[in-house]
Amino acid sequence: MRSLLIAGFVMAGLMLGGVASASEAKANAAGCLKCHGVDKKKMGSAFKDISAKYKGNKDAAATLTAKLKEGAGHPKSTVSDEDLKAIVGWVLTL
Repeated sequence: MRSLLIAGFVMAGLMLGGVASASEAKANAAGCLKCHGVDKKKMGSAFKDISAKYKGNKDAAATLTAKLKEGAGHPKSTVSDEDLKAIVGWVLTL
């Protein structure tokens, strides 16, 4: 029984890691990583800093998505809504 539980946690971790890598790849393809670093500030804020800023904010995903779609203080996003949602979700998990 304990082995099954451990295996379940390992599988969940691997699946989440795959989602994170896919979302990071989407961010790279969208050009986000040209201005933002995951850990370090470039021309734009580090993604981990953005995540920390919005920690505990239940409207964070909607707020960030709207800012990126409208281009408020940031170049307007040209990626699909699905990819934008995945990228914002990934950033907020950092």
